Amino acid sequence: MLEIAMSPTATTLTISGDLDLAERDQFPEVAARVTGLRRQLLVIDMCRVTFLDSTGAAFLISLADSARKRGGAAVLRGSSDRDLFVLEVCGALAMFRLDRDHRCAVPERDTQD
Repeated sequence: MLEIAMSPTATTLTISGDLDLAERDQFPEVAARVTGLRRQLLVIDMCRVTFLDSTGAAFLISLADSARKRGGAAVLRGSSDRDLFVLEVCGALAMFRLDRDHRCAVPERDTQD
């Protein structure tokens, strides 16, 4: 699931689940919406990403490139080491600022027996 929120200065894209080939049909519409908001800062919240493949990485790269072309920046928040590795292998990790201070919320556990 891809959710977009905005503030006066930033757009936040929150990603839940897999960001892969199976989700690619959503990418053009989401990219157009994010680009259309014309905020200088794009925060990509990846706390709930369960899997990232090269198709998902290409989507993130296109978002970062669009932000850069507008004079802005893309920030990755809550990325796992594996997600960062995928972007590094794609040669694109330098396109992103990394929010290393962010701590993802711990999901509540079901306490029922």
